[in-house]
Amino acid sequence: MPSLLRVIEIRELHEDELERWVATTKAARDDADTVDGYIDWKRQARETIWLLATEDGRDVGTAIGVGGWHSPEGVARGEIRVVAEARGRGVGSDLLSELSAWAIGRGYSELMGPVQETDDASLAWAQRRGFDEFGRNSLLVLDLAAIDAPAAAPPEGIEIVSWADRPDVTRGIYEVAREAYPDVPGEDEAEVSPYEEWLSMDMQGIGDSPEATFVALEGDEVVAYAKLSLSRARPTVAMHDITGVRRAWRGRGIAGSLKAAEIAWAKENGYERLETQNEERNEPIRRLNERYGYVVMPGTITVRGRIR
Repeated sequence: MPSLLRVIEIRELHEDELERWVATTKAARDDADTVDGYIDWKRQARETIWLLATEDGRDVGTAIGVGGWHSPEGVARGEIRVVAEARGRGVGSDLLSELSAWAIGRGYSELMGPVQETDDASLAWAQRRGFDEFGRNSLLVLDLAAIDAPAAAPPEGIEIVSWADRPDVTRGIYEVAREAYPDVPGEDEAEVSPYEEWLSMDMQGIGDSPEATFVALEGDEVVAYAKLSLSRARPTVAMHDITGVRRAWRGRGIAGSLKAAEIAWAKENGYERLETQNEERNEPIRRLNERYGYVVMPGTITVRGRIR
């Protein structure tokens, strides 16, 4: 009589095996990045681990753990994916156990990560393991083929330029980031990295482009900036990364002018779609995006909990 015992093995993968990891991640949900994208993410973070789950020799699940990348001190980011036909057999739990051991070994006490807003089963799975909802990010989408490129019309005294045209203002962009990052709902605990680390982590990734980063200037002072993120995995889609305005300059229409510059650039450069994620509590940026015609679609729920 054949044995009913299933053998699940979890092991860490390295860069030379990452193509296999990406293939399994995509099999679980088809929105994974490229191998180069994950390697670049590892470069930006303090530490990263890729875990692969096999069941009777077949790849059935993956997990990623990231430390020191846009998260509060003591909190690591993680995500677990299991292919549909292997769910409910303990694969996710085994991946979580290994991911938790990795995080604890590096001094983290909590994990946080995304769950698809429409995936009730995965949300319930996380909640049963002590993870609570921490925030919600709706997906907003703009069909560039359906619109004319808007004209950036900044308020009087403000000039909109690309970072490529003014590389000398990088330190000023950083000063805006230092004010803007903590003001995003749900990000108030996050600390802005020192300048050189921020520059490498947030501005020099393979998806970052000086031509697709726009800066609002009053004279030589940077008062705001906005940046698109470009993905090799989806070459016709650009993502809004951040729109940040210094506190003293908010409410004057500068963010809208930067958004118009991004939309026009994306359309002129052949992109078909723009996407952004907005925390539901970030009402001003949600209203701005909807004014430009972005359509709200299901996004992600951020869950967070102490490591058991």
